[in-house]
Amino acid sequence: MKKSSRSPLESALPRREFLRYSAAALALASPGLRLPIASAKDREVPETLVKVLYDSMNEKQKKAVCFDWDYIEPKRGLLRTRLENNWKITKPSIDSGFYTGEQKALMREIFLGMTHPDWHERYDKQLKDDVGGFGKRQSIAIFGKPGTKQFEFVLASRHMTLRCDGNSAEHVAFGGPILYAHEGESTFEKPNHPSNVFWHQAVAANKLYDMFDGKQRKRALVTSGMPSEELVGFRGPAGKFHGIKVADFSADQKEHLQLVLKLLLDPFRQSDQDEVVRCLKVQGGLDACHLAFYKEGDLGKDGIYDNWRLEGPSFVWYFRGDPHVHVWVNVADTHKVKLNSYQDSVGV
Repeated sequence: MKKSSRSPLESALPRREFLRYSAAALALASPGLRLPIASAKDREVPETLVKVLYDSMNEKQKKAVCFDWDYIEPKRGLLRTRLENNWKITKPSIDSGFYTGEQKALMREIFLGMTHPDWHERYDKQLKDDVGGFGKRQSIAIFGKPGTKQFEFVLASRHMTLRCDGNSAEHVAFGGPILYAHEGESTFEKPNHPSNVFWHQAVAANKLYDMFDGKQRKRALVTSGMPSEELVGFRGPAGKFHGIKVADFSADQKEHLQLVLKLLLDPFRQSDQDEVVRCLKVQGGLDACHLAFYKEGDLGKDGIYDNWRLEGPSFVWYFRGDPHVHVWVNVADTHKVKLNSYQDSVGV
């Protein structure tokens, strides 16, 4: 029997889809060409594409970027759950010659499937500002074997760590801790963070602070002892939290916090949004959380707090706006989930 000359991508996808991915590969290989963006209806589930990507890899590629589920790296611990604000999880960059054009196109489509369509242009701005565009100084890793019960795709670079796991990582939202960030016009941004694609989230949170009465503001504002940004381990239901308890909010304040939560979730695909809501519900909802604003790092000392933290027993959304925006996120339905060892401490 004659051996098929079709690529793994061409074999796995209908011809119409294959042609679209081939066009995306051409765009990745040709500077100045805009990548095509499929509609949300047409886009494949990213986990499906992770398997196609994995199956297309040769042994050299798999050796460099594919790992066992619980792979421990000597100097970095459990690699699958590690989180940094500026790193590459593996050495090859997406835009390097290490990958084929088809594989690069698949990675782009996986990324688009992991994020909400309404946010793709803003993500592209962030990537252009921070790494020079999609694929530039970005890396991937695959843990486990795609298509089996347990696997995860990790996209990591400066200011971005996103995960795609098909809910195979038990108990956690997003497949584990994630980070999104943006350096807008300069490393040391102005107090109003011009052109930063995420700053509106902090503006909405600060409007809630404005809604507090004097006693509430005193409880919500932390004047010293702001935790290091990477410390997003869970405190559990008996933990001591900074800030004011959401259960003590008035009805209109709770309603506004729901709006803030929606803004926090908007950049991500619907299935991940739903998983965050489920995890929150298990631990008691937003009423089980605390909201803290930190006086430290108030750029311009204008009372619009650049650093703030929404935290529950197994929920951490830590927004750091000084000197530019870094947002560290860790959400699960139980506080017993462990992170990479250096992040298990909460530092407070």
